[in-house]
Amino acid sequence: MNKINHDQLLSLEHPFVKIPVEKFRSSLRTSQKHIEKEIAMLTDKVTEISKKSVQGSMDPKQVEAALEAIVTRLSTLKRKLKDTRADEALYSQRTKVRLQHLQEFTSISTLDSDDFARWSRTRLNRIVIDYMLRDGFRETAALLAKNEHIEDLVDIELFTQSTKVEQALMRQSCTECLQWCKENNSNLKKLKSTLEFSLREQEFIELVRERRPQEAIAYAKKYLTPWQETHMKEISHVMGLLAFQPDTKCFPYKRLYDKARWNDLIAQFRSNSFALQFFTPEPLLNVTLQAGLTALKTMMCYQHEHRNINCPVCDPETLGALAVDLPMSQHLNSSIVCRLSGQIMNEDNLPMALPNGYVYSYNALTEMASLNNGKITCPRTGAVFDISQMKKVFIS
Repeated sequence: MNKINHDQLLSLEHPFVKIPVEKFRSSLRTSQKHIEKEIAMLTDKVTEISKKSVQGSMDPKQVEAALEAIVTRLSTLKRKLKDTRADEALYSQRTKVRLQHLQEFTSISTLDSDDFARWSRTRLNRIVIDYMLRDGFRETAALLAKNEHIEDLVDIELFTQSTKVEQALMRQSCTECLQWCKENNSNLKKLKSTLEFSLREQEFIELVRERRPQEAIAYAKKYLTPWQETHMKEISHVMGLLAFQPDTKCFPYKRLYDKARWNDLIAQFRSNSFALQFFTPEPLLNVTLQAGLTALKTMMCYQHEHRNINCPVCDPETLGALAVDLPMSQHLNSSIVCRLSGQIMNEDNLPMALPNGYVYSYNALTEMASLNNGKITCPRTGAVFDISQMKKVFIS
């Protein structure tokens, strides 16, 4: 019963290792492209200077100035590469630490060992930090990571970068998010993202809201028409705003003017950002909690007379409410659980019947009797019996 199923738990840890590995690869690709571009440009520049110098079309001072400009550009490239190397070292270190963390788990064999309790605490802290970061509690998350010495097991700075864009959208500014789209253009195309179009659409709406029709039309020609092959219907619809005031009651256009669209943009950006950075769409806390509740949920959990006091799904006020829409667990073998102790009744904890027909575990009844001078009180009926009156139950 205490044996750990490593494969099941590790199946939830795929993003945990993939995030730093992919960030390392991305940083490496970016630096490589930047180096190739700069070297090619500088090589052409040196060749051009050499030719002009030979031809006599550049005097020595001009050649010196041109070479100094190249040296300055090389110095800038060196600084950028230094920053890139720092990022690569960071993600390389994180990958190593996270693999060690998972390797430590695979060496643990039982659930009741101290090593598993310690490892589980670290994992719980990781999951809680992930939840807090998604909910905007960055300072608290950073403090918890520092106090628990697990900075390499979480990705606080990635959420910090995304938060800056979200805060700009909250201020009803698309500038930062459009810049983010430009920087991640190729990856967003792979996702078939429509975030950039949604942002352009919103900027057009704001121009119309401010009653600046000429600027709005010019904006649409420049930024919306490139999307006409895939979003012609939306473009036609939004252009109709030119004929309606912001306080219109006409539903389609009233919805376009609705300020709640900014919240939709934040949600769309967050979804795209999580996808690009390989985060799970849902917080790990939600995923883990739902997996656990699904494993425990049975039909008995929603029958009052059969509820188990130690089963979280059986409590309708807390986790039971969260589990309502989750699927039932599949049990190939039945288990009999004691209503008094919540423990499973088996050969080591036999089911015992009282004279009134109710069945409880041997351990629970003997413990009750030891505290009450050999007397047992049935929790369901209140009837009192002597411990000698209980009998073994045999299930066939």
